[in-house]
Amino acid sequence: CRMVLWPFEKEVAELIGKLRERRVAAEQEPALESEVAELERSVESLSRETFAALSPMQIVQLSRHAGRPYTLDYLECCCDEFVELKGDRRFADDASIVAGLARFRGRRVVVVGHQKGRGTKDNMRRNFGMPHPEGYRKAIRHYELADRFGLPVLTFIDTPGAYPGIGAEERGQSEAIGACLAALARLRVPVVASIIGEGGSGGALALGVANRVLVLEFGCYSVISPEGCAAILWKDGSQAGEAAARLKMTASDLRELGVVDEVVKEPPGGAHQDYDRAAELLGDAI
Repeated sequence: CRMVLWPFEKEVAELIGKLRERRVAAEQEPALESEVAELERSVESLSRETFAALSPMQIVQLSRHAGRPYTLDYLECCCDEFVELKGDRRFADDASIVAGLARFRGRRVVVVGHQKGRGTKDNMRRNFGMPHPEGYRKAIRHYELADRFGLPVLTFIDTPGAYPGIGAEERGQSEAIGACLAALARLRVPVVASIIGEGGSGGALALGVANRVLVLEFGCYSVISPEGCAAILWKDGSQAGEAAARLKMTASDLRELGVVDEVVKEPPGGAHQDYDRAAELLGDAI
């Protein structure tokens, strides 16, 4: 999960790496436990100081971090069981959305989430987390399944947006997204949506109509990417930082505007530094 580091997080990541090494050593030498405790305090302090000073664009970069846990990672940590159900029963299976039945802390639920890939080949298979219409129709199939059997729905949002290709438009991309919104609005069961990375436009909203909307501390949610906004407003993609600030898309802004219900704290250094702790914190919030 540390294959790529943004410059602003490098110092924190290095200290976390040292802490991990000391924790392993302390298992053999209990005398090192005091040093581990001191390192933990240092990590917490440095992380809080460093990440409090991040610009909106840096937070967007963090939300896109290649090492962040994705939907399947959270399901592995949070759910005792997960049975994936594939396909929309109309055209194909879209791997950029994963869905199925799970048992979350003893309760049966239906889960639907965006899924990005690890590495080039997996990212190609999952279309970089950008769903086609069949992905959204698969989601609708699961929403209706949950309603039929009285199961709560958990959604996990992490996408740059719906795929804008010609084939997707030919197969009814906008209709599929609209049908998702309608299906969620009709549900008679509780829906909890969690923004675990970046939430882009209608591609994210198709999983975001919920009774409660949570966002991770370094997640973001917006009608358009900062780069896309800058290209439209200023015809200059280099103005993405300015666009990110004006879009009010960071977790703190979203909470202040009432777009989300709760901001979920991440482990020191971000969710990508500790999958288990990130999943525990999100699971508690859910």
